[in-house]
Amino acid sequence: MKINETGRLGAINNYQRQVDTYRKDADNKTRRKDEVSISTEGMEMLKAQGNVQDSARAERIAELKSQVSSGTYHVDAGKLAEKLVPYFKSFTDK
Repeated sequence: MKINETGRLGAINNYQRQVDTYRKDADNKTRRKDEVSISTEGMEMLKAQGNVQDSARAERIAELKSQVSSGTYHVDAGKLAEKLVPYFKSFTDK
């Protein structure tokens, strides 16, 4: 039995050497991190949006805190049940 082209195995080893070399080079280089920059106009829009939401949210939180501390906070069971029904239905649908 004669085996032709025995040099093919060397080609595979050469490929592996290239891959190993590439990996070493990639590890040695400092990896670049992703960066995000927001324009000044974008920052102004975020600040304007945040001020409106923050003030309304702060008022609502203060109102809820006062209701809880005075004992007048009331949970509407009907609204709570409406929000929970889809959650529990997802378990029965499976």
